[in-house]
Amino acid sequence: MRRFGQHGAPLPMAVGQLAGDTAGNILPLAALSMLVLAGLVGSGIDMGRTYRVQNRLQASCDAAVLAGRRGVTTGGFDDTAKAQAVNYFNVNYDQTQQGSYNTVFNPTTTDNGKTITATVSTTVDMLVLQLFGKRTTTVHTTCSSTMGVGNTDVTFVLDTTGSMANYLPNTTTTKISALQTAVKNFYTTISTATTGTNARVRYAFVPYSSTVNVGKLLKPEYLVDKMNVQSRAPVFVTTTTQQFQGWGTPVNSSSSAYSNTSNSSTSLYSSTGYSTSSACTAASPAATAWANNGSSSSSTSTTTNGSGQQVVTTTTSQPQRMTQYTCTKSNTKYYIYYYYTSRTYYTYAYATSDPIYKTITNTNFDHWDYKQVNYDVSQFKKFVATTTPTGSNGTDQSTTWSGCIEERQTVSEPTFAFSSITGITPTGANDLDIDTAPVADDDSTKWAPMWGEVAYYRTDSYGNVSNALVTNYGGQLLDSNNSNKPYCPVAAQTLQGMTSGQFTSYVNTLTPTGATYHDIGMTWGARIASPDGIFKSIVNDPPANGGNVARHVIFMTDGIMEPNQYVSQAWGIEYLDRRITDDGVTDDATRHASRLRAVCDAIKSKGIRIWVIGYTTALTSDLNYCASANSSYTTSTASGINSAFQDIAKQVGELRVTQ
Repeated sequence: MRRFGQHGAPLPMAVGQLAGDTAGNILPLAALSMLVLAGLVGSGIDMGRTYRVQNRLQASCDAAVLAGRRGVTTGGFDDTAKAQAVNYFNVNYDQTQQGSYNTVFNPTTTDNGKTITATVSTTVDMLVLQLFGKRTTTVHTTCSSTMGVGNTDVTFVLDTTGSMANYLPNTTTTKISALQTAVKNFYTTISTATTGTNARVRYAFVPYSSTVNVGKLLKPEYLVDKMNVQSRAPVFVTTTTQQFQGWGTPVNSSSSAYSNTSNSSTSLYSSTGYSTSSACTAASPAATAWANNGSSSSSTSTTTNGSGQQVVTTTTSQPQRMTQYTCTKSNTKYYIYYYYTSRTYYTYAYATSDPIYKTITNTNFDHWDYKQVNYDVSQFKKFVATTTPTGSNGTDQSTTWSGCIEERQTVSEPTFAFSSITGITPTGANDLDIDTAPVADDDSTKWAPMWGEVAYYRTDSYGNVSNALVTNYGGQLLDSNNSNKPYCPVAAQTLQGMTSGQFTSYVNTLTPTGATYHDIGMTWGARIASPDGIFKSIVNDPPANGGNVARHVIFMTDGIMEPNQYVSQAWGIEYLDRRITDDGVTDDATRHASRLRAVCDAIKSKGIRIWVIGYTTALTSDLNYCASANSSYTTSTASGINSAFQDIAKQVGELRVTQ
């Protein structure tokens, strides 16, 4: 409805007419002054309302694009992220309450979500200025949000224990594969945020289980040259035998003998008869001499005499005979008869030889003694194949170090604490010292190579684990999925810039193995991330852009602290070495948890933010304690683990309004 002044003229025209009327009329002039004053006051009122709407519109727009950018994942500014921006705007801007209408909020992106830009407009009715012909005004604003990442160091401490090979509930996806996808998406998000900037982002990895694989990150002098291992030693029995080698030079001798004689039947020698026996005998020929009768023959026999000598006897047989005569009466006369007497002449040739023997000494495997053995590891720690007599029946076996370590000296106390003033207490726990380098002549400050191939637990004859020296009863707990090698995760990595291909290749190597020791993972995450430790030259390497560096440790686990007292790990074989507990068993997990808390305090004292993700497990009070403020997550799904890493990526980066 239009307003009209005097004489039916529109109000602005009436004002002009009054201004041109020079007739003396005080009342019209006063009315005119009131009208001008009302216009000024009304203009201020409407401008104030418009300004309030403008501010609220801008604030709601800023909040909405921040929410939309926060919703961007690897899918870019998709429908989900856009809906998040729109919903956030609608919650923050109530057009009815603001006295506006026809509000339009339009978020867009030209770079797949790296930057979210929105235009927004709304219409506001004028309350006073409509008296002067301006009925409405349209309020416009624009806003933009982006996530920038400054210089950042991210150390992933990832649980790669055996349970990570399990499938997620009601899926065919293993926990380790879902983790690998989430971590790679984390990289993509950070990479997108840094494209076109000079920000430096570096990544380190500490996969952990029963121990960590940091051998190739350590100087050889940081490792001992000799170490005690719960192992086994072969026991051999020595026997001496005489082995026959042959016969010596023969000694020759001989002898001879005759066989008994035998007579043939008599035959008539002469037909002459004699009247008396004496006449016949006197007429008889004399007996002939012995003479060979036919060919001789020989035979050989070998015997051993009572002295152990070999006797080779050659026997020669020579038949002999002689002719003899006798008188025999027949009727009234005596007649001469003859007959043959036979014998054999034996000659014996003896070749007598002494036996020759060689003394043979044999050393044969008898049994195993399961006990602590001191080994020289001066070459083993350099990844040189090293031989030990621990193979089958005490034979040599050759092994090469996988890179996993045993921790340095500690004390078996029930609780530990950290103070920025006093450090770790109680003292003596070098295994929890995250900064101090080993001392050259002090093995208690050095690490040792874990030598699981020669490590054995031992039992008594009833199968009970024993801490005494045991004969013949012992065994090993090895990774059956990894060719029966010791439980050892993949090698850790210090901070470095990584291409997408390098990052993906590394993450794809993560392999589940071993038991859950959170403290060893967090301790080495701390050592790798610390600006004051043995890797400080890497950590403190200044970025080319000269800016500060934000440091983060992202700790992910799928389980609670769960030591295994019988497997070779970072503190030896716990039941036997008893470095954590006094009896190898009691309160073992609780003591490891206390160590974890102390290390987490040490990390946070350096200004490093700790993020903790519980994956298919609730976070224990110890893990919640470790996490920095507002830095913990729990999830049981593949999408959930991805969302957790995405949320951390956005908070590692700086989400900000740019206009």
